[in-house]
Amino acid sequence: MTLVEQISHLLTQCSESQRREIFQLLRRKFPIHPLERQWNTDAKMILEAIARSSDLTQRGVRGVIAEAAFKYWVIAKLRGWSAEEFAGDQPYDFLLRDAAGSTRIQVKMQRLKGHAPMKASQAYRRLPDGMFVVETQKTRGGRGPHTGEDTRPYRFNEFDILVVSMHPSTNDWRSFMYAVSDWLLERPQNPKFMLKFQPVPKSPNEGWTDDFLIAVRWLRSGEKRKIPA
Repeated sequence: MTLVEQISHLLTQCSESQRREIFQLLRRKFPIHPLERQWNTDAKMILEAIARSSDLTQRGVRGVIAEAAFKYWVIAKLRGWSAEEFAGDQPYDFLLRDAAGSTRIQVKMQRLKGHAPMKASQAYRRLPDGMFVVETQKTRGGRGPHTGEDTRPYRFNEFDILVVSMHPSTNDWRSFMYAVSDWLLERPQNPKFMLKFQPVPKSPNEGWTDDFLIAVRWLRSGEKRKIPA
């Protein structure tokens, strides 16, 4: 029996309070993340602060987790792809590159309403009741210095693929849906902007896929179509 196996066996004979005491000793020596050292606090305190925060703050945190989950569960497992660094505040979250070129990725969370997955029909009555939605506009608004136009809506040329975390309906951070940005619905009053709420199906269809590489293939095909609505 190895030393680790002996320790594991001894732990099974300890009480819960004794195991917690050992756990706390190890936690002090081995932080979960460098941010704990940087902020001079521990993960429990950070999580407690998030738990006490407003719904708006927690929505922002979930959005950041969605980006991290995409990086961990999808990007890290792609072969022949790399994530490039970029400067400034860009309208995309990741810039990925393979031998064929670069792809701009925007990651969004499936929209919640009243702590439940929002239905497409709750966004616009004309949309199907059996679909969910994602909100495709920027977090911060403003006006263009020269045009005076609202800068919160996304233009169709600002990113290539929309990635939607389906965690709110699946409870799985590995669950994503993908669509080509040009296939998204436009605003009737100004077709150069994306519609604020886009319908997202519960399973793949002719406009959405749960496979990143299929979305890339659709993008590079140059095919013109719109997502089902």
